[in-house]
Amino acid sequence: MAYTDIDKPTDYFNTVLYTGNGGTQSITGVGFQPDLVWMKSRSVAGAHHLVNDVVRGADKGIFTNLTTAEITRGVSSFDSDGFSFDDNAGGDGNASGSSQVAWNWKAGGTASSNTNGSITSSVSANQDAGFSIVSYTGDGTDGATVGHGLGVKPNMIILKPRNATNSWVVYHSTLGATKYLLLNTTAAAGTTADAWNNTEPTSSVFSIATEAGGWNNHNGNNYIAYCFSEKKGYSKFGSYTGNGSTDGTFVYTGFKPAWLMVKKTTTENWQMYDNKRSAFNLVDDTIAPNQNYAESVFTNGSYDFLSNGFKLRGTDGAVNASGSSYIYMCFAENPFVTSTGIPTTAR
Repeated sequence: MAYTDIDKPTDYFNTVLYTGNGGTQSITGVGFQPDLVWMKSRSVAGAHHLVNDVVRGADKGIFTNLTTAEITRGVSSFDSDGFSFDDNAGGDGNASGSSQVAWNWKAGGTASSNTNGSITSSVSANQDAGFSIVSYTGDGTDGATVGHGLGVKPNMIILKPRNATNSWVVYHSTLGATKYLLLNTTAAAGTTADAWNNTEPTSSVFSIATEAGGWNNHNGNNYIAYCFSEKKGYSKFGSYTGNGSTDGTFVYTGFKPAWLMVKKTTTENWQMYDNKRSAFNLVDDTIAPNQNYAESVFTNGSYDFLSNGFKLRGTDGAVNASGSSYIYMCFAENPFVTSTGIPTTAR
């Protein structure tokens, strides 16, 4: 059984649904003051995924489905129970009459300087929840290191240049530091030293390399990285093999999932699911973080969210091709067992 010091996962991650109004409004119900807000229109085709965080500043947005640089767009403030918009959010986060979703994470609030790496970083870290937001400026040196503030080795890093037109590069611990994925594309996992310098992250730093694409260490470029480490009963970063059946693979996480993102390690869209858009099984309302599509009901790419993990119920190749490998990141609704050792079903 899995044990956790996080008996209430919604203190650190939560999904909220709301309706856009095209102007000023406050979104509540998050349950904490978020440090990272990732928004997407569920109903408007062509609306982008918009990400805002406390380190770059509330109104500085980046699109996960594009390579474009950071722009001034998004939320106007992070509030005690959610976030607010002014009239500068645009159609991606607050289009009038649109159905919207926002995924919210709690880091460590205002960033502090971190000198653990060869490059000094600004870090907002929540070691209890295994999440940090890291900003730094590249120095163009192969093998440079950046402090992440987690105190343990990250399981996943999602990284983007802020001031340049480049892809989002992803490290996942099941693939290792010789490989990478791109969040904004359907591309298969690639192999290169140009992403993570063929060096696994440590409990204090991650390694970067300089290359023509400028993914993570072009001299003078500014970067943002979202770093995650696994916490029992709260988060899980792993892989599974599809079986091509509606009686699909069961993946043990040690908790009931609240949010799941999956990527086939060969060419396919990323897929995102949560317990608010799909309030009961089948969980089949999906959004692709690498696309600007509206939400769709993906019955052939569906899951069951169970008390201790998730089970494949669809046969589509994006999530369950026979013999294919998939990586995932997952956050909890409820831990299977609390830190006191009491099953959540007994509380």
